[in-house]
Amino acid sequence: MTDFLPRWPLLSAFLISSIVIAITPGPGVLYIVTRSLIQGRRFGLASVAGVALGNFGNAVAASAGLAALFAVSSLALSVVKYAGALYLVHLGIRMIRSASIEDSVAMRLPASAWRVFRDGALVALFNPKTTVFFAAFLPQFLNHDSPPLFPSLTLGLIFVAIASVTDSTYALGAGAVASTLRCRDARRIRQRLGGGIFIGLGIFTALAGSRGAR
Repeated sequence: MTDFLPRWPLLSAFLISSIVIAITPGPGVLYIVTRSLIQGRRFGLASVAGVALGNFGNAVAASAGLAALFAVSSLALSVVKYAGALYLVHLGIRMIRSASIEDSVAMRLPASAWRVFRDGALVALFNPKTTVFFAAFLPQFLNHDSPPLFPSLTLGLIFVAIASVTDSTYALGAGAVASTLRCRDARRIRQRLGGGIFIGLGIFTALAGSRGAR
């Protein structure tokens, strides 16, 4: 595995850069924090796992050259970007509608951690800017005397692991706040606020340029 990693000075630079990027709040962090505030710690950690899977999927796509397609085809980039934006808006509308339902079970939609995990993976996967980010970021730390595919995947996995740790910290912190707001009115307010955040995040994703990755 050491053949897949850069030498220590370059690897240390990669680790430091990854930590700085991971702790910087972005769309992925906002999604995780919103889930944690609305549905609690368990669902927040499920969203962390989903976002991590989606991010690693983007790392695989970048290593496989999909980022090159996005770089030359604005249509392909736009299709994936708007699909992700529409999905975020759909999640927001669903959450706001569920806030008007008095049944406490319905108000916790989606009811399973699996659905939260799936939504997180799709939200991250439908962010083509993450693929472009990996394609621009990872090659700076590769050993150019070895085939790039497996070293790129290895660094991508390390980055995702670092981001998962920082994202989990955000989820646990937001989940701790959510545990103090368990009454029905507070839960309804959190549902509506979270739905508005998801819709706003979808609009931001649709209108944003190429900057930002997570």
